[in-house]
Amino acid sequence: MMPLPTQRGFTLVEMILVIVITGIIGGIVAVFLKAPMQQYVDVARRADMTDIADTALRRISRDLRLALPNSVRRAGVCDGVSPCFIEFLPTGSPSCATNTVCLGGGRYRAGPGGTNDELSFAVADSSFEVLGTMPTMVAGDQIVVYNLGTTGADAYVGNNRTAVSAAPAGSIVSIAPKLFPFDSPGHRFHVVSTPVTYACDGAGTLWRYWGYAIQDVQTKTDTIAKLDALVLPATTTRGKARMAGNVGSCRFTYDNNVVAQRSGLVTMHLGITEQGETATLYSAAHVSNQP
Repeated sequence: MMPLPTQRGFTLVEMILVIVITGIIGGIVAVFLKAPMQQYVDVARRADMTDIADTALRRISRDLRLALPNSVRRAGVCDGVSPCFIEFLPTGSPSCATNTVCLGGGRYRAGPGGTNDELSFAVADSSFEVLGTMPTMVAGDQIVVYNLGTTGADAYVGNNRTAVSAAPAGSIVSIAPKLFPFDSPGHRFHVVSTPVTYACDGAGTLWRYWGYAIQDVQTKTDTIAKLDALVLPATTTRGKARMAGNVGSCRFTYDNNVVAQRSGLVTMHLGITEQGETATLYSAAHVSNQP
């Protein structure tokens, strides 16, 4: 009979030695990999923080460039941590989103010629002829002429603002009868609808409010509670949207006279904080104040 072959395996001691050696090698590898992996996570987080701040500031800048001249106003402590509010009247009708040609204003006829439907500044007028391309507007939009943002010519108060009563017919715009206080030197008018406010709530969030009724003074829109009361419950034409979270610092400044009384400057500081780190971005937007 042939003898059975000898069967051999590994002993318990050998198994323990393999486990110990594998653990030592794994620990050494982990030490070398920890720093690069943590650095990758940190870089990705910082990139996300920067992207959040940059996207919000770009949106604010885009909106501000369409603001009605002399309609930007700021409220709040605005020290970076306390609530801060910046409000303006964007030009252009809300229906612009569905039109390929959308202007925020145009030029009105100021003297005889054409249809002879010039805009009168002697009596309340109810229609006028538009020279050139007709801006998009619908009934309920507002026409503003020569907004100076001062007493007697303030679109928020309404002494140089009136409602469009019907969609334009040809080159004629029908408006609620209005005696505008001042003739624009360039015979320009602007189309506005409702205000927009960007609000740093001081609690870590940057909000955008839109579609609420025009208020004569900003003290009626200088707190989150007041703005919420104006837009909530939200509808398709008014609402509130969060622009950025984890806001560690946020403030706006506004200088209405940086270039020959015709250009204002809004500066914005926005810092996003996560895991003890803050990414802070600065941006500035010029706004035209030539009515």
